[in-house]
Amino acid sequence: MSNNRVSRRQFLSYTLTGVGGFMAAGMLMPMLRFAIDPVLQKHEGGDFVKTEHKIADLTEEPVKVDFSYEQVDAWYKSQVTDVAWVYKSGDQIIALSPVCKHLGCMVDWNGDSAHPGQFFCPCHAGRYEKNGKNIAGTPPLGPLDEFEVQEQDGYLMIGPAKANSLVK
Repeated sequence: MSNNRVSRRQFLSYTLTGVGGFMAAGMLMPMLRFAIDPVLQKHEGGDFVKTEHKIADLTEEPVKVDFSYEQVDAWYKSQVTDVAWVYKSGDQIIALSPVCKHLGCMVDWNGDSAHPGQFFCPCHAGRYEKNGKNIAGTPPLGPLDEFEVQEQDGYLMIGPAKANSLVK
């Protein structure tokens, strides 16, 4: 017989410590997984979306270009359709956001017959020049955002929106 006998008090102490540790680990593991899961996710390359419009078909007249991409919000994936006004200015391709900087309405090209050659917001009569600059005296307080653009195999690719670099 061994002289290393475990008392009733030690047995309960060891048992409660083990059960408490197991329960603590069960509560902490999901929190730890939630914290590090975004780092472990695989990210697909590139933020650019290929459109159906060929670069060769673009002119100096802005055209409305629809493009779709998959948006991931936590664990929910959804298909989002966005719009850009795209035109050529010399050799440069310009893609502007159609979202008015006043209240977020959608602007149209040549939407107002009194002011041809401008972007027009029908919500509060906001107007923008062709490069996206807001016209003084109208509600918008800033220029239209600009999308990054690239070319792939002759097709237009639209990237993330950024502040308008055409307006000085």
